[in-house]
Amino acid sequence: MTLSELIKKNRSYRRFDASVRILDETLIELIDLARQASSARNGQALKYLLLNKKEDCDFVFPLLSWAGYLADWDGPSEDERPTAYIVVLKDTEITSNIHCDHGLAIQNILLGAVEKGFGGCIIGAVKKEAVQSHFNIPEHLEIMYILALGKPSEAVVLEDMKDNDIKYWRDENNIHHVPKRSLEEIIINKKQ
Repeated sequence: MTLSELIKKNRSYRRFDASVRILDETLIELIDLARQASSARNGQALKYLLLNKKEDCDFVFPLLSWAGYLADWDGPSEDERPTAYIVVLKDTEITSNIHCDHGLAIQNILLGAVEKGFGGCIIGAVKKEAVQSHFNIPEHLEIMYILALGKPSEAVVLEDMKDNDIKYWRDENNIHHVPKRSLEEIIINKKQ
């Protein structure tokens, strides 16, 4: 796949094939991609908790909120749940401000996941205290996001935004539609 194809295939997947497990080695390879991302001031203050045991995934799942624009959907069914999670942590003993490091690292992780036939979703709506306590995460490691990972079992389609409506939606065939602004709208000095 070209970089352009990887980027277009890297969507926020929320439904997975729960029968396809993600191995420790794969998670470690994804973190190695994150480790190689650029870092503000080269501070490298991100740490990661890797979870792929079923009991750990079962614990984390109800602590997450899924797809805010889909008010009538409570998240993936049991056979569509992620089979791994990566907890992205900021080491506050290194810095209090990681600038854009988490975005760079997470993008590397997700592009690597897509290249390997997986996909993911960045989740910020997390019951962080419960995760911190259950996994004995030291206080100086602040939970930034949790990445839900698995083998996607849904189709996600990009489409042109209409009427400035940013809300994603699902059609009658359960295809997930994501509106995107046009190039003409986001490039302010584009030549005609």
